[in-house]
Amino acid sequence: MIDQKLEKQEAVKTTLCKQKHKLTMLTTTEWDKLQRLVTILEPCRNVTELLGGETYVSSSVVLPALHHLDRTMEVSDEDPAYMVRFKTAFSKDLSHRQATLNHEWLKLATVLDPRFKDLKCLPRGEREGVWTSLEALLQTEYKSATPEPTDEPAKKKRVLLCASDSDSDDDVGPNRALGLYRAEPTISETDCPLQWWSTHAGAHPQLSVCLARKYLASPATSVPCERRVT
Repeated sequence: MIDQKLEKQEAVKTTLCKQKHKLTMLTTTEWDKLQRLVTILEPCRNVTELLGGETYVSSSVVLPALHHLDRTMEVSDEDPAYMVRFKTAFSKDLSHRQATLNHEWLKLATVLDPRFKDLKCLPRGEREGVWTSLEALLQTEYKSATPEPTDEPAKKKRVLLCASDSDSDDDVGPNRALGLYRAEPTISETDCPLQWWSTHAGAHPQLSVCLARKYLASPATSVPCERRVT
């Protein structure tokens, strides 16, 4: 709305100058304030459209996008008083909204996205805890997919295998599976994480089948956002 008003300001001024009116027009200073608001609100529009997409992974983008907004709304020494008030009010409202999010789910979705698995959108002190949670989930999935043997010979063989130091690729437990994924380099933000998992499913079968599909398939919002008609 503000963008359209700025775009048409000269036409509006010219038209009103030719007519008799008692309208109070915006001052030059107020037009400048609107221009600055458009600049600061542009990332908000981009994030809204990004999280409302239907044709790509969006759940793993939530935390990086919110982190970007937090950085955008940081008050600087160059900000005039009205911009400080706006950023402060925006950040307060955003903080209240973030408090209602399912952060544990979003963190797991983020770490399972090879674009953001370095978790730079989180404070350093929280990053290792996300990997620990992912490890616990992988342990659970691994156990459910590998039922306990019921006969004594099989149980003894299982004990021997657990005590083995073998590095065979055929014997990839949950801890090693997670280590292999952590060692993978991050990919470009423009790449598709689903395509990456499809290509690397053979190298990370447990993560790909059990967890990546589950967390990355969930959309960030239940309905797509309203897009501006141009």
